[in-house]
Amino acid sequence: MENKKKINTVYMVEMALLIAIILIMAFTPIGYIRTLGLEITLIVVPVAVGAVTLGPTAGAVLGAVFGITSFIQCFGMSPFGAVLLSINPACTFIVCVFSRTLMGWLTGLLYKFFFGSKPLKKAAVVLANLCCPIMNTLFFMGTLTLFFYQTEYIQGIAQGMGAGNPLIFVLLFVGVNGLVEAAACFVAGSAISQALKKVVNNTTET
Repeated sequence: MENKKKINTVYMVEMALLIAIILIMAFTPIGYIRTLGLEITLIVVPVAVGAVTLGPTAGAVLGAVFGITSFIQCFGMSPFGAVLLSINPACTFIVCVFSRTLMGWLTGLLYKFFFGSKPLKKAAVVLANLCCPIMNTLFFMGTLTLFFYQTEYIQGIAQGMGAGNPLIFVLLFVGVNGLVEAAACFVAGSAISQALKKVVNNTTET
């Protein structure tokens, strides 16, 4: 009973800490690297860490918090998001929030799958932290293309890039941004996840 309370306390403390980190990153310059195209976000790192160390439900909650802060950015803080919001607020909410919630939840599920597979167990943390930013890019760009590709705004961007179809548009628009997100989460997320898992295990065992 005492050990269960200790586990719950550790869970809640880590969740609160990761939510605080997401909020700080979202509303300060450290969370986004502004470029001429899509912003590079580093907020996938705490989402991946939470999904790996606390499970799929925590991953979904943290992903939702990330998504909500991203949606808030559309109210004047992100020029790109502000245009999407003016075109279709409901679809913008789906692009920002649903895609990130799904990303966090699936990261937790993938970690459990990798950890339960004997050949992949040792690489489970690294693989999950690599999948997280990849899914973030895929889900965000997938829903963006689904809801907004035919709009005049996105068509103007696509034509300016010389993209003749949605797939080329996604590849050109994401460009190096997706690689930077993946690299950041792969390196930082994996290291933090490994460290936190050791701390949690040591705390719950004592």
